[in-house]
Amino acid sequence: MHIEPISDLRAAQQLLAAMDLPYADLATLPDLTLVGMHSAGELVAMAGIEGHAQIGLLRSLAVAPAYRQQGLASQLIAHLEQLARQQGRHTLYLLTTSAEAFFVRHGYQAIAREAAPPALRQTSQFSTLCPASARILSKPLT
Repeated sequence: MHIEPISDLRAAQQLLAAMDLPYADLATLPDLTLVGMHSAGELVAMAGIEGHAQIGLLRSLAVAPAYRQQGLASQLIAHLEQLARQQGRHTLYLLTTSAEAFFVRHGYQAIAREAAPPALRQTSQFSTLCPASARILSKPLT
């Protein structure tokens, strides 16, 4: 499987819904890059970057259960980190309720909610879609 831009937003929304992840704002984001991996024409793994000037919000990382433990999520993260660098972003942030240990293994560190940059705090992901209990992690890309 290879990573490619997602052209079918509905398929992305369906995968996120199946994984119980937020997707309500995907169609309205002006600077969103979604990439995914397909098997037999079906979207089985995806992730995205919501851009905000020099920072990015890593979001919508989802892998269908039958495709887990194959390194797909790690491949997607590495791809998006490289893409973020190419876009001129210096830091990636993310919010998670269940995958903190996974992201820590990939070099992300937890930060306090109040330490998040204002651009991040104004996103729907931060302010309404993710619960207040979600952990915030960041990783410098330099």
